[in-house]
Amino acid sequence: MQNDLKRVLLVHPLGYNAGSAKQDISRIVNIMPPLGLASIAAYLEREGLTADIIDCYAHPDSDSKIIDYLQRHRPAWIGFSCTTSSFLDAVRIAKLAKSISAEIHTVYGGPHVSALKEVLLRDYPEVDIAVIGEGEETLHELMRAGFNHAGSVPGLVCRNAKGEPESSGYRVSGLDLDTLPLPAYEKLEGYPEVYKLPIFNYPKAPSTSCISSRGCPYACSYCDRSVFQRTFRFNSADYLYRHLKYLREKFGIRHINFYDDQFTFQRQRVEDFCNLMINDPLGMTFNCAVRAEHIDFDLLKLMKAAGCWMVSLGIETGDEELLAQHRQNANLNMLADKIRLIKKAGIRTKGLLMMGLPGESEESIRRSMDYVFSLPIDDFNLAKFTPFPGSPIYETIHALGEFDEDWEKMDCMSFQFIPDGMTKERLEELFIRFYKTHFQRPKVLLGYIAMIWKSPDSWRRFLGDILGFMSFIKSNKRLGDGESQ
Repeated sequence: MQNDLKRVLLVHPLGYNAGSAKQDISRIVNIMPPLGLASIAAYLEREGLTADIIDCYAHPDSDSKIIDYLQRHRPAWIGFSCTTSSFLDAVRIAKLAKSISAEIHTVYGGPHVSALKEVLLRDYPEVDIAVIGEGEETLHELMRAGFNHAGSVPGLVCRNAKGEPESSGYRVSGLDLDTLPLPAYEKLEGYPEVYKLPIFNYPKAPSTSCISSRGCPYACSYCDRSVFQRTFRFNSADYLYRHLKYLREKFGIRHINFYDDQFTFQRQRVEDFCNLMINDPLGMTFNCAVRAEHIDFDLLKLMKAAGCWMVSLGIETGDEELLAQHRQNANLNMLADKIRLIKKAGIRTKGLLMMGLPGESEESIRRSMDYVFSLPIDDFNLAKFTPFPGSPIYETIHALGEFDEDWEKMDCMSFQFIPDGMTKERLEELFIRFYKTHFQRPKVLLGYIAMIWKSPDSWRRFLGDILGFMSFIKSNKRLGDGESQ
């Protein structure tokens, strides 16, 4: 029986052994919907193709679902959205798919793929085609053109007649995001109940994430910009309001986490969106991530009135000299002032930090602790620095310390890079001390107690798996804001 040339199965890999997933509290506490795949599925369906999604991260042990789907529907295509830590799991699933349907074509996308491009086709025969950059138009054109004409589609890496990887380059221009259909949330099994934001990061359930912009114009050393490069495109306020209204009416969503790199970078659209939320309330609140340079008190007050519940800022480190090595405008005094303004506006504040950056020392870690604990921060996320392919620092990382490039462990939950002058054991000790000191501070404890009435669902989840959380804390893992890459 011939495979269906107009059908694709989109897969979000788990990234590690499925048997460990049910005990992995770091996964259970924060399961984000695969928004990129949901957007691609909606686009393909609008163009007359058929796309379905299996989210292995939300539903471990999905191999049987994949096998059943391939046997029943015989799609000609299977696509994977890959981070660095999930890429090898996608390779495993591709082998499984090809054992069931030898004629199926495997298509890989995501940050890891856009960063390494031809390398992956050279080293992994399971990768038939790589999508470079955003995937909606590229995958649509590929499915229309057919596998044998993939070389004519921009935004792809495929093998030429000699079997050598060959790139057709990035697409000339990015999509106008307002022309996209709303993501196909309905194709995510169990949505929204199975998807969870981190505890104490939302006031009411059900909650979910959405993306309202793509890209970031900055060039921090640790950030991969291989998918959207240094562009910044965004949905208009009208589109964004319609998106939230759909989620409220269709799925009963009460809180949104905007998973944008820079939510407030284009000020006018944020003002317009907030005014829409104020003038015609949806009964929803939201979180967002910002850079300190792009907020002020007037904007924060407007955001608060529109339902902004929490703002996250990238602090990275409290050592200004170290910070200046890795990002622009390393002004910790300015950052502290903006954090105080967020609290003054009545918005919960979360700091995002990294430990183990190139140049890190015990002294810089001590300065980070002193800095963070001097500020009115309600919550923080401390990631273990990981040099991802596609980030500027990746090119020179081996000269800056010891790097164990084990892709499956590159999820910001282990120290795969050890900066010169440090040891892994000492980094682990200081990592634990940082978190312990935070949670032992009286004002922090009182803040979490206040979540009994501010975020009752968080406490319900916490008490429902308190043993898992205690084990999680002892194992040094982190409560993340989302996918690490």
